[in-house]
Parts: sequence; C-alpha cells; structure tokens
Amino acid sequence: MNTEAITSIKGIGEKTARLFQKLGVETVEDLLHYYPRAYDAFLPPQPVSELAPETVAAVEGVLTKTADVLPYGRMKVTTAALRDISGLLTLTWYNMPYLKSALRSGERFVFRGRVVKKKGRMAMEQPLMYTPEEYGGLVNSMQPVYGQTKGLGNKTIAKAVSEALKGRRTEREYLPEDIRRRCGLAEYNFALEHIHFPGDGAELLFARKRLVFDEFFMFLVAVRLLKDRREDVQSPCPIAVSGEVRAAQEKLPFSLTGAQKRVLGEVYADLSGGRVMNRLIQGDVGSGKTIIAVLALLAAAYNGYQGALMVPTEVLARQHFESMEDLFGRLGLTARPILLTGSMTAKEKRLAYERIRCHEADIVIGTHALIQEKVVYDNLALVITDEQHRFGVSQREMLGNKGRRPHVLVMSATPIPRTLAIILYGDLDISVIDELPADRRPVKNCVVGTDYRENAYRFIEREVRAGRQAYVICPMVEASELLEAENVLDYSKTLREKLPSSIQVAYLHGKMKSQEKNRLMEQFAAGEIQVLVSTTVIEVGINVPNATVMMIENAERFGLAQLHQLRGRVGRGKEQSYCIMVDGSGQADTRERLAILNRSNDGFFIASEDLKLRGPGDIFGVRQSGELNFKLADIFTDAEILKCASREVKRLLDADPLLEEEENRELKNRLDVYLARRYEKLNL
Repeated sequence: MNTEAITSIKGIGEKTARLFQKLGVETVEDLLHYYPRAYDAFLPPQPVSELAPETVAAVEGVLTKTADVLPYGRMKVTTAALRDISGLLTLTWYNMPYLKSALRSGERFVFRGRVVKKKGRMAMEQPLMYTPEEYGGLVNSMQPVYGQTKGLGNKTIAKAVSEALKGRRTEREYLPEDIRRRCGLAEYNFALEHIHFPGDGAELLFARKRLVFDEFFMFLVAVRLLKDRREDVQSPCPIAVSGEVRAAQEKLPFSLTGAQKRVLGEVYADLSGGRVMNRLIQGDVGSGKTIIAVLALLAAAYNGYQGALMVPTEVLARQHFESMEDLFGRLGLTARPILLTGSMTAKEKRLAYERIRCHEADIVIGTHALIQEKVVYDNLALVITDEQHRFGVSQREMLGNKGRRPHVLVMSATPIPRTLAIILYGDLDISVIDELPADRRPVKNCVVGTDYRENAYRFIEREVRAGRQAYVICPMVEASELLEAENVLDYSKTLREKLPSSIQVAYLHGKMKSQEKNRLMEQFAAGEIQVLVSTTVIEVGINVPNATVMMIENAERFGLAQLHQLRGRVGRGKEQSYCIMVDGSGQADTRERLAILNRSNDGFFIASEDLKLRGPGDIFGVRQSGELNFKLADIFTDAEILKCASREVKRLLDADPLLEEEENRELKNRLDVYLARRYEKLNL
C-alpha cells in the first residue's frame, strides 16, 4: 500500500494537493481508491442529420469558416460552423476566445459535446475538440468520470490516477487462490487498474466485482471478530424493568401495536437477562421505533444508569430532545434528558459535559458530539444509535467504549431483506417491527412523466395555501455536461418563477456547510420555508409532520428502497400525504419498476422486489445512497457477491480463526491494515 503524499505524483504541487484534500484524497493510496462515479462511453461520430437534442454526441466534419468571437454582455462567445455530408451544425463556446486561432476554415475535426436545439436548428455547446486520429483512439473506450471540486477538473484527476498507476509497485495478491477461483474474481492489481480505465463494459464489471468483494469481505471479517469478542459477554449493567417504566408505558397517549409490544419484550429480556445486549431493530418509517428507544432509556435511568441516543443530524437530535422533555413532563417522570450537539457554544458544551460527568443528566441525546473525547459519562449502561449505516460499526463501538460494556441497541428504517440483514448485521440480534400504528394514513402515490410537472406545481401551491409544506428531490446539485438529470440549483430557481412570490422556496444539498444545512432544516421544520428543494441529504434526520408532498424528479435514478426512504419524509402528520415520482426516462421497464412503489407502502416488500429487479450489470444511477459507507458496493445490486463473501469469511475463519496458515499470511497483513484504519481508536 502506497502511503506517500499525493505530491509525489508527477504534476501535483501543493496547490493541487490542497484541492485533492477537499475530496478526501491525501495519499497515493487514497487516490487509487478514489473510484470513478460514472464512465463516459466514446461512440463513433454521428452524421449531423441524426443528432438528437439533449444528448451527448460526437460529429466529424470540416469548419466552413474561421471562428468568430463576439461580446455578449460580460461574456465573449466563440462561434463556428461545421459541415458534413448530411448537414450544418453551429458550435458555441462561452468565455473561450483563445480557441479562435485553432478553429480555421477548411480544418477537419471531431467535436463532442451536448446537443441543443435553438431556433429550430441543432447546435453544440462547449464541445471538446479532437483531431480525427485522437478521437479514433478513444472510440468505444470508457473514460472515467470522477467526483470533482471547484478548481479540480476531471481531466486533472484522471491524469493523476494514470500517473499513480504507472508509478506504483505491483502489490502481492492477498486473497487465497481458492477463494478467487470459487468466486470468479480478478487479480487485485488488474482490478485496481481497470476500475479506473476499463477497456470495455465486461472488463469494468470484472474489475468492479473483485473490489466489491474485497469491501464486503473485509467488513464481514470485522463483524465476525466483533461477534466472537462479544459472544456471551456478561453484563456489568443488568437493567431490571421497574414499575415506573411499566406505569409510563401504560400511561402513553397512544396504544402500542402488537409488533411494538413484541419487540419491546425482546429488548426488556436482553436488558435484564445478564448478557450484554447487541440488538438491531428494523422498522419501516413511522412504525414506532423511537418510543421503544425512549422506554429502554427510561429503564436504564430508573436503574441508576445513564443512556445515550445518537442520531444522524442536529435537527433530529433537537426534535427528539424536545419531544422527550414534553412526554416526561406530561407523564410526571423524573428522568433528566440533555442535548449535546456540535453547534452548541463552548459554554453550553462545558455545562453539558459537567452535567453528564456528575450524573445530573440520565439520558444524553445528540449527534457525533456524543463520542468526543471530552464527554465523560457516569456509568453509561445503554447506547442507542438511530440509522445504523450513517455511523458505521466503528462509531457505534467508540460510543460503547465510553462505558463498561454497555448494552447496544441499533435502530434502522432502511428496509433490508432479512436474508441480507443477517449477513450485514452479523454481530447483532435482529428484531423487526412489521406493523404500522392504526392511525397512520398511507401515503398516496403516483408515477408520472415530465409532462405532468405543471400540474404538480399547481398541486404543491394548493397544499401550501392550505398551510402545508413540500419537498422536491433532485438527483444532482448542479448541471452536468454528461448526465441528463434535474439539479437542485436550477430547479429551485424554476420553482421560484413558477410559484407565487409569497411561497418561500429554499434549496439544500450535501456540499453546504453543516451549520447552513442545520439552519435551513430548522427553518423548514419551523414552517418558515414552505418548499424545500434538496438532494437525498434529507433522506434521514428530519421530522416535519406538516410536510404532505414529496415530489421526486428523475425517480428512475434511485433504487426502490431509497425512494421509499424519501417517501417516508411525508405522511408523519394527521393530514393526507402524497408522493409524486417523476420518471424522466420515458421507458416502459422503468415505469414498471416504479409502479412497485405505486402499489405498496411496505418497505420490506419493496426491498425484496428491489433485490429481484436489480442485476449484476445495473451499477449506475440507482445505487442506495451511502449504504453502510461502502465506496463501490451496493447491497441490492451486489447481493450475490455479498452472499459469496459471507460464505468465504465463514469458511476461512472456521478453518483458521487467527489466520496463521501460510497461504493466509498476506491476507492477515492486509486485514491488520484495514482494521487499524477502520478501528484505530478501538481496542480490537
């Protein structure tokens, strides 16, 4: 593994290195594992007469005259015209006047870019220019497209990766030959090179399969080690379910469902059973996981212990804290909750730390701030994390290390088929809440084409005038030359034009600073913003019962399970809620896939259907966002690879638990590095 700084690569100086740091790339090894987010297929040039608007294409022809450069407001626009045997095409560049000297009449070039229709005629904007020989060398190749940052373009990243691959030493293969043979896996060095620069689609899939297998394999080995470590661990914090807790349960302002009572019984049995609890509660959005967490935390408090609840966003932490205070007040409970988040002032944090240390607080609710070194708990006996995959195993363990082997309860609304959940959460017992409260009104769904947008805008306006709010989800933050999809920045501008000025429209995306995201989510939760245009950053971590409309643009670009998660942001209040899924593809098979969401609001049914529909070649556009923080792997698309990795981990560790055999030596070295990186703050 090459841990040299990225500046050791030819052509990367300190300034470029600082830009790479923004992408999380500091070493050569980081760069080699900074995988493309898509690939651009270079197809043979098309005749001008066959070009279609809103596509990326290549044309070859002769320039009819030398380019013109004309002022257009503050910009300079360079224009040229290309002719082939089928027609004439206008070429336009903005703020690139230096191209004029290269664009001379009579010269033959290939131009590649986005085709647009202007005044009834085809044009190409900002095309890249190639000699016919240059383009000929690219035809039918797949060029990587990387995630970028301002000042650091795709060309620079691809060149840096190419230099890093050229300069690297070939690494020794660390997977035993029999594992590679049984699972049909590429050699590691081949995979690393061809994930960046595949010769064709088959090479890409072969390379990707190996790297996905590695991600699953290493993760599952770590899970197995955790499980072995925890097996039958006696609890130093037995928690009896007191009369006060049972009385509070009886006095709740609503009745628990049969599923909630069953799962609560499993949790109570774990807490009082003498062993350390490690349990996952899976339940659809709105199934009532939170009240189970609250009752478990109360049980810890009434036994003289502290409990902690860690959630993914500050807004959700504050909402949980306020509703817990309100509930305890109404029920006359003496348990003392406290809030701890990163955006609190230094003075507020100091006071919170002191109250936690002195046990003036029984229940601590917060974000990642709960695992900071300055937080010292007094007898922490129960750790609950909401939305497990947002934190990962290591952060859950870090919070656990704040106490003496506390009980661990993990909650997730991400619907994962049970067969996969047992593999992924192998260190946890699993409970499922498979019933919704009787008063929960199902969301009404519709799948529509892009021609329905104007109707959708009028519907959103009516809902807002009735005092409600709406989300609009776009797959991208800003426009891209290569991907045809709606983006947050342009869409929010369009909505401001389409909706009355009295309706407050704001946008939200993952590239914003945390403080700004929190401020906007709080304003939306408070009703100050009526329409929130967002990427999937709102998938978890905000509860706005007043929001009744979820409109998802380019719904075809998301996996079904993720669409279901997004839909779960509405339907949380008493009013009827609606989900409008806009299919931008116009394809029958896509409409059929989305129709599954139209027919069902059951997350586990949808997840199992998603699993059936997704194939091994379906790797772009519908990846489940951030699932368990894998870089490449997707538990739905790659379910068969996950199962294969699980079988191989069991076979390997059953035969050689400490990886002491000679053929496993290289694997043990690689695993030690993986565990050190992933769990550097843990005693694993």
